[in-house]
Amino acid sequence: MRILILEDDPILANGMIAGLTLHGMAADCVETCADALTLLKTTTFSAAILDLMLPDGSGLDVLRYLRTHDDATPVLLLTARDAPGDRVAGLDGGADDYMGKPFDLDELAARLRAMIRRAAGRSSATIAWRSLVLDLTHQTVTRDSKAVNLSRREYALLEALMERPGRVFSKSQLESHIYGWQEEIESNALEVHVHNLRAKIGREAIETVRGLGYRMREDRL
Repeated sequence: MRILILEDDPILANGMIAGLTLHGMAADCVETCADALTLLKTTTFSAAILDLMLPDGSGLDVLRYLRTHDDATPVLLLTARDAPGDRVAGLDGGADDYMGKPFDLDELAARLRAMIRRAAGRSSATIAWRSLVLDLTHQTVTRDSKAVNLSRREYALLEALMERPGRVFSKSQLESHIYGWQEEIESNALEVHVHNLRAKIGREAIETVRGLGYRMREDRL
């Protein structure tokens, strides 16, 4: 899961990045509405967290842009303006959820997972492929009911592939899912993660589509 954070308080932003990373999410943070719109136009995010009071406007402006351009990216508004009227305006404006400051990081991560799950049309917090089960809440993976130990990157890669079995993901798409935009990526890093993941879950699970990328096999037992 790759999350966009629009927050101009650097201490709060860094805390959210660190906390969401512990929950298996890659987080990118910007401080202005202009920068948020630039990223949203060029990058696919699993969800966005938007503050309301910003140097160049409001997160509501970003939300309005997304919805008027038929962009259904799940949005959580996170702000100190937590009066009922503010919450109603945000939710009626197209937000999927609303939290006031201060907040609990575990609850924030849980709300993000719920938003993303709803957007994908899933009611369960688990994804299964054959005997492989990925638990989004606890960030665990089992195969034949036995725990599979994955690194944070391997887990994020498997999550992206299992969410849409049969869909071909390019190298750049998968890299954007498991790395933040400010992180340095070695040229063969993704190939190494795929190799290691195959060794742990079975080589037959992930197919290489020559010249295009990788996909999770569609067939399920």
